[in-house]
Amino acid sequence: MGDETPYRPLVAGEQVLFVDGRGRRYLVELVVDGEFHTHSGIVDHNALIGSDEGGVVRSNRGARYEVWRPTLADFVLSMPRGAQVIYPKDLGPILMHADIFAGARVFESGLGSGALSMALLRAGAIITGYELRPDFHARARRNVERFLGADALDRYLTHERSSYEGIDERGLDRVVLDLPEPWQVVPHAAQALRPGGLILSYSPSVVQVVTVHAALVEHGFAMIDTVEVIQRAWHVEDPAVRPVHRMQGHTGFLTVARLARPEGDRADGHGGRSGESR
Repeated sequence: MGDETPYRPLVAGEQVLFVDGRGRRYLVELVVDGEFHTHSGIVDHNALIGSDEGGVVRSNRGARYEVWRPTLADFVLSMPRGAQVIYPKDLGPILMHADIFAGARVFESGLGSGALSMALLRAGAIITGYELRPDFHARARRNVERFLGADALDRYLTHERSSYEGIDERGLDRVVLDLPEPWQVVPHAAQALRPGGLILSYSPSVVQVVTVHAALVEHGFAMIDTVEVIQRAWHVEDPAVRPVHRMQGHTGFLTVARLARPEGDRADGHGGRSGESR
């Protein structure tokens, strides 16, 4: 039998999600002697510390709340943020299309509020991140630590600088970008990635997609694909089953490509152009 996940009661210092009877969600950090306040009353944190998640607690006015540990999707939609986050519907496909694996050396630029960073770190990646804005840089690091813990920062080496000016790292497995002008990073990515490495760019505008696509072709990338992820939830309440009235439609395009060897390179590693004497 494999190792089982140990039993973990709720503890002070971790994030919990309160869900009321109308489905409204509140992200709260548990604190010894702390209190959760809404117009429906007060919940004592001490009543939750040491208990199981998934239970029900009532405020001093009788309001009912389910209490859960937040999923990454819950946290991304509720965490403090300044920049627009990449939504959960796109985070999963990014991990698949960029083929993120445990131990992958990933360069990320445009950290924003840290949503994508958290997804990459949870998948086991080792991240080098560039973020130009100091406030976004600080917020991304705080959110990563809040959700994943301080140990995750050991795999999250970040710098306040612009990737438009270059990438210092070499031999990277992946480059992941959430930037207004990702095509400016493409030539630097071509130098920083190992042969066969992947680049993925998240762009809201199709004009951005066209421009980054041209830059990828120019700088030796191949197998270029662009996809858009549409998510539609359904309302299921027997006997009524129908799509919900509001749908998460367009958020962004994912463009992914692989760094090819120059045409003169030989598969046997000797290099040289076809017909050239050695």
